[in-house]
This record gives sequence, structure tokens and C-alpha cells, in this order.
Amino acid sequence: MFDFSTAIMMISLLLCLVFLGVHVAVSLGIASAVGIYLVTGKLRIVEATMASTAAEALRDFTFAVIPLFMLMGEFIGRSGAITDIYVAINRGLKRIPARLAVATVLGNTIFSFVTGVSIASAAAFSRISYPEMKRHGYDRGFALGAIAGSSCLGMLIPPSVLMIVWGILTEQSIGRLFLAGVLPGLLLAAMFILYIFLTAIFKPETVGAGRDTEDLPEEPEEPEEPEVESVDLPEATTGEFLVSLIGVCGIIAAVLGGIWWGVFTPTEGAGAGAALALILAMIKGMNPKGFIGAIYAVGKTAAPILILLLLAALYSRALAMTGVTSAIREFFIASGLEAWQVLAIIVVIWFILGMIIDSISIMLLTVPIVEPVALAFGFDQLSFAIVGIIAIEAGLLTPPFGLLIYTVKAAIQDNEVGVHQIFLASIPYWGIMLTAVLLIVAFPQIANVLPNYVM
Repeated sequence: MFDFSTAIMMISLLLCLVFLGVHVAVSLGIASAVGIYLVTGKLRIVEATMASTAAEALRDFTFAVIPLFMLMGEFIGRSGAITDIYVAINRGLKRIPARLAVATVLGNTIFSFVTGVSIASAAAFSRISYPEMKRHGYDRGFALGAIAGSSCLGMLIPPSVLMIVWGILTEQSIGRLFLAGVLPGLLLAAMFILYIFLTAIFKPETVGAGRDTEDLPEEPEEPEEPEVESVDLPEATTGEFLVSLIGVCGIIAAVLGGIWWGVFTPTEGAGAGAALALILAMIKGMNPKGFIGAIYAVGKTAAPILILLLLAALYSRALAMTGVTSAIREFFIASGLEAWQVLAIIVVIWFILGMIIDSISIMLLTVPIVEPVALAFGFDQLSFAIVGIIAIEAGLLTPPFGLLIYTVKAAIQDNEVGVHQIFLASIPYWGIMLTAVLLIVAFPQIANVLPNYVM
């Protein structure tokens, strides 16, 4: 039975707390506890519900997928393998217009197969590719826009933290979600490269007019400008490149292939991937300090996500008690709106929320409510998940709080580039992501063909 007043109280309280700056996890916990108490009138039931939700969450091995996949990406990132591959791609594209920007997109695409976090990609390639593009005369805003935009691939190409969260919230197969993201991710990467090519053709000065390093004069020293924090880009030997390429591709094939063909579960695959990545990092020379740093970095990032997931599960239970999910679904069905209009409303809500809070928080707040509505209007479950992930991820590029933009800005430490320049340069990538959403809505088989074929 739908308890209208309690549902309104819960949602209003949650939104007020979030907009007042209270952490999303705390907001979810408070709103859930208040909602359960208003429905039942007993503190004992509130305590029992919170305890049972926490116990079930801690027993669920799916929760271990997130830190293990993040650890895999962290080990590979620290091994230097991605830098070796980026340098090789850059050399191989020597005659291609805007080769450095294209190499950044391709490098991010490969890195996305081993890291589930866009922020990691943004931070890594800000240090790897931005100094090179700057040295070759690229427009700084364009260079950083390419880095920020292509970093979004990290949340779409598996293994993706957002996919894992979506799978937990909707009780879908994480393996099928991973498969569903491959073709859309490659399509998005191809669209990014096409945009870069067109820019190079019509505005060659934006990409340094295709000049090579040998043709560039030495840059004058400017002591007043702080150096961009970057990684060294040594000319890796053929042996080093092959070790990096075979290692990364082998990990991708072993982990994702094993999950897709049922050799092991996503949790087991994540553990195997972390172990293989550690071996690669040790072969590439990672020392004990780097190992401890990787563990610490993953713990610092993963712990808040897991707490958010636990409290989101409690919030979902509270919503179910009030009947609000069913009521919202029935409201939209009775509204007379067309399916595309309902989808447009959902996507607009995601875009607006993306301007003020992070992607995982948006997902935790909205997916338990909007997914039943979408399914009621006949949307395919897998393709809707991919549409949602792209739309939510686009929020990382939108002002005023686009997290990827601030990550890139912090990583480059270049005072000549303002945050507003990076936001402006990222607009085309935001538009491309919206185009991808429309394509997947029109052709849901883009997301479904691999899951239906493999699993």
C-alpha cells in the first residue's frame, strides 16, 4: 500500500540533506531510518532492518568486485605498461592528423579495459599525454578536453564500477552488463576520434598544424609558470613494449573472457585480475612502496563506495516499504506520456543531477526508482542500463561540479588553463555522448548483441 506522506517526507528529506552539503551516505541513512520509523512506528524495526541490511551486504561477495577491479587497474597503472602502450601508439600514428589526441583516446580505451574508474584515466593521461600535446603546439583547452572526454570511457567499457553498482542495485548479471558495454564503448571511442579528425581538418592550428617534434623550436624558459607534473615518456624498447602489451591484453582476455564464458564469477575474475596485474607490475619493476601505495589508494576510494552501496540498499528497502516505487511507475503509466517522453524526462533528471553530485550518488538515488518505470514502458533492461550509465557519466563533464574536469585541472597544475576552458572544450564530447544515448535508444541491439551471443 502506498504511503504518500511518508514517501514525500523521505524523498524531500534526502534531497534537502544532499543540497545542504551533507554527505550522500549520511543522507541516505537518515532518510531511510526516518522513513522506516514513519511506516512502522517502532525503533526496534528500524534497528532490525538496518542490521539485517548490513549483514546481507557484508555477506554478498559481489561487493568485493569493486575494490578488486580497482586494485587491478591501480597495479597496471603503476606498472608503467599503459605509458609504454601510449608511446607505441603515438609512434605508430605518426602520419595521422592529431595523432597525439587520437593516441590519447586509444590509450584511454585500452586502459578502460583494466580500470573501472574514469577519474583514474583522467589523472593518468593528464600526466602522460598533456605535456606532449602542449609541446606539439596543441590548443591547451582542446588537449585537455580530449583527455577529459575520452576518460569517460572508463565507466562504460568493462570492468566498470558504475556497471557493478547498477548490477547490484537492479540484481542483473554483472557479466552481461560488462558485455553490453563493449560495443557502445568502442562506438563512443570511434565517435571521439571522428570529432578529433574533423577538428584537425577544419582547424589544423588547434592540433599544432600536424607538426612533428623535430620541427618544433625549443620552448623558451618561463620560470614564472609552474612545471606541469608529468610522467617521463621514455622510448621503450621493443621488449618492454611487448611485455606491456602482452601483459595488459592477456589480463583483459583472461579476466573478461573467464567471466563471459563462465570459467569463474565476476568476484573470482576480479581477484584473478588483481593477482595477474600484481605479477605484471612486479615484472615491470614496481617496488614495495608502490605496492603499499596502490593498496592505500584503492582503500581510500573503494571504502566510501561500499558504504554508499550498503546505505543505498537500506534506502531501497525503505522505499519498498512506502510503496513509492510502484506508485511512481503507476503514475507515469497513467500519465498518457509516450515512452520516449518518459525516457527524456529521466535523462534530463540525470543531466541536472550530474551538475551537482557525483555519478555513483546519482545512481544510488535514482536507479531504484526509474528502472521499474523504464521497464514498465517496454525499454530493454540491458540497453537502458547502458543509456543510464552514459547519461550519468556525462554529468562528470558538466559545470559547475564536473568531477573529471577538476581532476584534469588538478593533475596538470597549469595556471594558464582555467577550469572554464576545459569545460568549454569538453562540450563536444558531452554532445557525442548524448548522440550515443540516442543511437542506443534507437538501436538497442548495439548493447544486446554481445550478451545474447556469448552468454
